[in-house]
Amino acid sequence: MQVFHYHLVTSKVRLVEARYIGKLGFDLVARYGWVGENSHWFEQGIAWDELDAMGFRLRLVELARGAVNVALQPGHWDRPRVDHLGIALDEDGYTAALERASDLELKIQDHPGKRTFIATDAGYRLEIHPPRDWIEATLERTEEMRLAEIHLRASDPEEKAVALAEVFELPRDDHQVRVGETLVRFLPDGPEGRPELVAEVLA
Repeated sequence: MQVFHYHLVTSKVRLVEARYIGKLGFDLVARYGWVGENSHWFEQGIAWDELDAMGFRLRLVELARGAVNVALQPGHWDRPRVDHLGIALDEDGYTAALERASDLELKIQDHPGKRTFIATDAGYRLEIHPPRDWIEATLERTEEMRLAEIHLRASDPEEKAVALAEVFELPRDDHQVRVGETLVRFLPDGPEGRPELVAEVLA
């Protein structure tokens, strides 16, 4: 079990993108969106000025470093909020998570061969994957960089932590849950709904 991905929503996509690239050393994988009525994606090397000139409308930015993948989506909040955490599992763990989510009567969205989402009913989702070649290739880069901790602020940190622990039947230490090698810590005094990103520890 490993947290390899997190998906952020923010109104300041370009500033957040610059932080990951300039301060944290991430690579820009691609920017996805539309030009006119057609969908397009652009790899690094094309500046925002060029994209603006062609009328590009952003849907998503994808960034990566080592075994960590981050997506940025335009939204309403200045401070990034987490839409979902991406977690890689073995076959048994994947099946068990789906069965547990079903027992908890959580909404499951399955896109066969691509991704499966579990809505936690606590304001954020979990994107779970059985073994896949592209994820295995990502996890092989753990020695280069992995997500050691992620700190999220919420109005209801206990509810957030309980929701995560229940799906995977993991032990919970107050408002924090260790998912594989990653400590997911929920902090108080945050917003309702999607939790707000406070910090991540990359190792």
